[in-house]
Amino acid sequence: MQLARLVETSAAVTATPSRLKKIDHLAALLSSAAPGEVELLIAFLSGGPRQGRIGIGGAAIRAAVPARSADTPSLTIAEVDAAFGEIAAIGLPKHRVERLRSLLERATAGEQRFLTRLLYGELRQGALEGVLMEAVARAARVSSDAVRRAAMLAGDLAPVARAALSEGLAGLGRYSVQLFQPVQPMLAESAATVEDAIASAGRAAVELKLDGARIQVHKDGGDVRVFTRNLRDVTTAVPEVVAVVRAMPARSLILDGEAIALKPGGAPHPFQMTMRRFGRRKDDDALRRELPLTALFFDCLYADGAPAIDEPLSRRLDLLHSAASPTRTVARLHAPSAADADAFLFQALAQGHEGVMVKSLDAPYAAGRRGASWLKVKQARTLDLVVLAVEWGSGRRHGWLSNIHLGARDPDHNAFVMLGKTFKGLTDEMLAWQTERFLQLEIGRDDYTVYLKPEVVVEIAFNDLQESPHYPGGLALRFARVKRYRADKTAAEADTFATVQKIYEEMTGREPPPARW
Repeated sequence: MQLARLVETSAAVTATPSRLKKIDHLAALLSSAAPGEVELLIAFLSGGPRQGRIGIGGAAIRAAVPARSADTPSLTIAEVDAAFGEIAAIGLPKHRVERLRSLLERATAGEQRFLTRLLYGELRQGALEGVLMEAVARAARVSSDAVRRAAMLAGDLAPVARAALSEGLAGLGRYSVQLFQPVQPMLAESAATVEDAIASAGRAAVELKLDGARIQVHKDGGDVRVFTRNLRDVTTAVPEVVAVVRAMPARSLILDGEAIALKPGGAPHPFQMTMRRFGRRKDDDALRRELPLTALFFDCLYADGAPAIDEPLSRRLDLLHSAASPTRTVARLHAPSAADADAFLFQALAQGHEGVMVKSLDAPYAAGRRGASWLKVKQARTLDLVVLAVEWGSGRRHGWLSNIHLGARDPDHNAFVMLGKTFKGLTDEMLAWQTERFLQLEIGRDDYTVYLKPEVVVEIAFNDLQESPHYPGGLALRFARVKRYRADKTAAEADTFATVQKIYEEMTGREPPPARW
């Protein structure tokens, strides 16, 4: 398949906001691929080379871009993949640049843009994994649930896509829970309060939310291996986790949990301290003595030859407690009242933990997916932000200015950085006040939005910050809600975008994404 066909499809997917049309474009592309090309397409559409990092950084990419481009398409996706493999194997950086330049010289202008964005990690085209799964299912004429289940068990969509397109349901049937083949971890959505989470989850367990490193541990007799949440094998880095699981009585296990560095009194070290143990490529006995890890487990996916992911959580917890002692499992309450759950959250925060998890006792393990079966409740943070614009309300709020646009101060550029919108937390009195006040600050409008002179400061509570391709700062608030308007503060006293970036780093242990301005 020519690279031009992939580039054309990528552009079409990016251009349409319709999920169904995205799926149509992707399914048509996958349907026309040869079996050996499917995995390459999945990798490229997911936003990176099949080989992962190939030793080419931003400066090297810029240096490799030639002054001219090809007039007509000639590259195939197989040739591009082979070139990436060669680049990854080259030792000298200047030779990697030369090999990349020779590839780009054969590409058209549009293909050059696609390939450089791919290597920069900026190929955000709306082809998220869920959309790709739906496209694979449509192209293979199988159910999306079958594709999703196979992908979660394989830990990788690419081989599943090839099996589905080549063999249909029969190919997908080969994927099952297997020891030492890590399963994509089940993920949690956020909830603003414990009460909201319990109302959503129904009959639920409430457990500590640890700010550690997610681990999945596989055991078969004396053989134990440990994987991270992105399915990387880190067995050699965590010998104390291996020893704990090896001593468990069950012959075979797959356990889901956290490895966390704890202070002598039991309080957690900051997340970055725990992650020091996973950043070393060689054994470091001194670091292990200085920063021992504690393994705490909260789920059992496999026990003594029997997969358990389709069992309800209540059954999986029975298996977990049969395998691991209470000192090796996460503290939890079983079906507590809202009051008891609130008290448990207060205690968790007092101990230095992130918050709590609320999990449906009746739900199976939905590997690789987020949903209402697992909900996280963390301590809300607050920021003082500036109102940049406001949207007219609908329904009961018709005639009022309701949904406010929130910005952090950027003194370096004498501007404000958009972080999201919210209409939550606004009382009728607030709506009436802000409608009158914001119309006095109007500097322009369109059909739905009134743009404001940036003067009003509002205190916003939020649960998380997430990366966002929609805003130039690359970050967006999650579960933002209005606490109060700050008449005592001017816009010059609002929180800065640098503060927001620092909070993101503290919350995630990662550097914030680069701003795009």
